[in-house]
Amino acid sequence: MDFNLSEEQAMLQKMVSDIAKNEFAETAKEIDKSHRFPKENIEIMAQAGLLGVTIDEKYGGGAMDYICYSIVVEELSKICATTGTIMSAHLSLCAHPLQEWGSDFLKEKYLGDLAQGKTLGAFALSEPGNGSDAAAMRTEAKKDGDFYLLNGSKAWITNGAEADTYLVLAQTNKEAKHKGVTAFIVEKGWEGFSFGKPEDKLGIRGSSTTQLHFDNCKVPKENILGQEGDGFKIAMTTLDGGRIGMASQALGILRAAFEDSVRYSNEREAFGSKINEFQAIQFKLANMATDIDAARGLIYKAAVAHDEGKAYSRFAAQAKLFASEAAMKHSVEAVQIHGGYGYTTEYNVERYMRDAKITEIYEGTSEIQRIVIAKSILKEFC
Repeated sequence: MDFNLSEEQAMLQKMVSDIAKNEFAETAKEIDKSHRFPKENIEIMAQAGLLGVTIDEKYGGGAMDYICYSIVVEELSKICATTGTIMSAHLSLCAHPLQEWGSDFLKEKYLGDLAQGKTLGAFALSEPGNGSDAAAMRTEAKKDGDFYLLNGSKAWITNGAEADTYLVLAQTNKEAKHKGVTAFIVEKGWEGFSFGKPEDKLGIRGSSTTQLHFDNCKVPKENILGQEGDGFKIAMTTLDGGRIGMASQALGILRAAFEDSVRYSNEREAFGSKINEFQAIQFKLANMATDIDAARGLIYKAAVAHDEGKAYSRFAAQAKLFASEAAMKHSVEAVQIHGGYGYTTEYNVERYMRDAKITEIYEGTSEIQRIVIAKSILKEFC
């Protein structure tokens, strides 16, 4: 499989890299320290067309492929993982499924503003008590004339209180379990829709992560995504695509940890030599470089399968599993290479380590990825 970037993809990569370095690098540390949601970064991404990179041109999007999506997330996350998270959740978890499953009415009403960055999107599946067991959700939506009354709570929602448009999953037929889940498009400001307190997180601190609360929130019946009962299928398909983004985020963090480590090891001296002359450091750098290439190969394999309309769930799970665990492992090694300085906020590697951890958890933990991969293997060979 040829993973050489096309001219369009290479141009996009350079553009996003330049934007991230020139616009986001200077504030990334401050955003992390203050837990500040970077609205100015969203405006810059919107102006550059990055918030709708895979969306149809009809709605103001870029109509690009998933390699392009992964490039954007990787380059943003290399500089500011918070910004990469905001973009990825907005596009792959809200705008993209709206394009794939939405009626013409919903797409006309919401998709253009999302694609052009006039509004921000979010995805609401997880709940306080269900964790990885998405089918055990308790949020309900009951039909009431031309509306559904939405009741319940969602947890760990990326873009939480800052989003405008939410893809919300709820039970419309509890007896049918996962086959009774329905997806809705919900707007901020609707009566009965409120937010919990912001979560005080280990990493990606600038992204807004909150609970969502619904108390007889009236959702018009035409705001169903797909058909009633399609919600679980929509959610799982959406997560497959989102895992390509999360793997790309992990890869961006891994690249940042690697490049900072190379630079530092070429500057720092110990025992009369630069520390990159020591085999112990060289082995760490060699392992980082190898895993960067391996992660990118897995990500692009999943992205190509997605774009060709082939089954890609296993590939996306493999990419997310490998890239996230590599980012966590090597960001810890980056701190080790930096020694005592790595444990301080003077250098960025401690931030990379904190940011990397969430990539092993959200949009399916590493354990869930292994289940997805194992089921695919057993289905294929047994």
